[in-house]
This record gives sequence, C-alpha cells and structure tokens, in this order.
Amino acid sequence: MVRRMTATREATAVATAHSAQGSDGRRLDIGAWAYFEGKLVPFADANVSIATHSFNYGTAIFEGIRGYRQADGHVALLFALEHYQRLLRNGKLLRTSIPETAEELVEVTREMLRRNEAAEDLYIRPLLYKSAQSIRLQLTGLDDRIAIFAFPLGDYVATEGLRVSLSAWQRVNDNAVPARGKITGSYVNACLAVEDAHAGGYGEALLLTSEGHVAEASSANIFIVNGRQIATPPTSDDVLPGITRDAIMTVARDHGYDVVERKVDRTELYVADEIFLSGTGVQIAAIASIDDRPIGSGDGFPVTTSLQQAYFKAVRGLDPRYSHWLTRV
Repeated sequence: MVRRMTATREATAVATAHSAQGSDGRRLDIGAWAYFEGKLVPFADANVSIATHSFNYGTAIFEGIRGYRQADGHVALLFALEHYQRLLRNGKLLRTSIPETAEELVEVTREMLRRNEAAEDLYIRPLLYKSAQSIRLQLTGLDDRIAIFAFPLGDYVATEGLRVSLSAWQRVNDNAVPARGKITGSYVNACLAVEDAHAGGYGEALLLTSEGHVAEASSANIFIVNGRQIATPPTSDDVLPGITRDAIMTVARDHGYDVVERKVDRTELYVADEIFLSGTGVQIAAIASIDDRPIGSGDGFPVTTSLQQAYFKAVRGLDPRYSHWLTRV
C-alpha cells in the first residue's frame, strides 16, 4: 500500500462521524475517515483555507460513486475505476496534475470505507481541486490535490412519479463551461434551475440548450420512451457523458430496446410514452409529469420499471452479466 494511503494510530482514536445536510434537508452521517492531502485522516481534519483557489473560483472537478450492499452483506463500489478515470481525464480541462493514479484512488477509497466500517448503501464524493492559496485568475502553476469522503445514501430523488418542470435557466454551453467536465463552479447553473423547481413544488428541473433542445436535468441524464425505442440527447447537446447513462443504454439494449442518441425537442417530452432520468445519485427515476402535463397513458411506467429492476439487480451483484461493474470493498 502506498504511503499516502496510511493513517496514524493517534488519528484513529479521534476519528468520529460527522453530519451534513442532504438534498432533501435530512442529516447525512459522514464517515469518520476522509482522504485528504495524500493520506487518510479524521474527517474533522480535512479542511482547506478560505483563500484556497477552488473555494474562491470553483476550480475543482468532482465525481459521485455509489456503493451498494450486496446479498452477502458486503458493500461493492459501482464503476469505481471508471469514475476515477473520468475524474483524472476531466482534470485536463483545469490543467491539473496529481501523483495518484485511478487505480490507486480505487484502493484509497476501499481502505477509507473499511476504516469507516461501511455496511450499507453509500455515496462517495471525490474532489480534484486547486489547493493553492491564491486569488489569481490562472490554472497553471497551482498545486492540485485529491479529497474523498463518503456517507450513507438511499434514494436521491423519488424513483417513481417525479414531478418535473422545464427551467427558464439555459443549460451552460460547452464553449462557456463544459458540462462534460463536472467542474464544481458550473453547478451554480444546476442549483439555480433546481431551486426554482423546488420553489414551484417540483422535484427536479430540466434544462434546454441555447438552441432550444433538451439537454438534461440538474444532475441527471434524460431518456424518452416511445414504443420499443429509447432516445437520449447526444453529448454534443451540453450533456454530461454519464457513466450510469452508458450502463442504462447497455441494459436497455440487452433487453431488446432500440436505443438511440439524437437531438430531442421540447415538445417531444409532452407526447412521450415514458420519460426517466439516470445518474449516480438519481439511479433510475420515472417522470410522472412535466410542467404539470402527465406523461404517458396513466398506466404506470412499464419500461422504466423493467429497467429499474434490471439495473438494481445488476448493482446488487445478482446478475453475473454485469459483475465487472462492481468492486468489492
């Protein structure tokens, strides 16, 4: 095990769980251990200065990784390596440079969760950030660091019957701040949209591109179902190339659906048979209405439900076809 994955015996005695607020306002019990500045430390010691560049300018990249309790009681990470590979790849947008490899970060995470005695469904948040104490507008010549923490998490949003609104806020353009990068500063765009949606009594917001095409939800990709065809906007429409998005497309094709990536018009949403969201946090969530227009015939969400069942079977380790998606803690 590399040196940066170690922690002192003295630190063990003071590592305790901490709390934060989840998306629904409920308390989240954050694990006692975090990875910070090259080593595992008590979560309370994983702090940055208010002069940190990423705190001032949003110059950080983040990921979200799910861990699912398996049938034997152990936790397995979903697409752990793929998430860390994307984190490091996206770091090129901010000209970052760190010593850790994606494979080492997977092992760091596994060790952190063992120390946290993870035994339930959880969410891991890695951050690649500009750690220099600087207020200069620059990307090069600044120190970069990795931070990782975790907390238990069930459903991020309702997985059935989600009420959604179309946002007046436009999806941030790839030539402004690329959605594909998962850059922390760009998520103000998502916060503005979803805050308005919540104020109006909706559970989520959908954003359009500058050309008026459907992009995605505040923190999830979108799929529309018509018969046996499932369509999703292309990544060229200011869409995050979601890892869960790819997984759902694989599962859908394995179940005989015709999955296509194409531009989606706003009005298509109102006449679709079904619509659902996908993402690490969201998982698969069926949409019941958009702008208070009911979706489908009112007979439920048969396609979405079948994909949900197949997906949850896969992430729980119950379908050997997808066992390579999982990394046991």
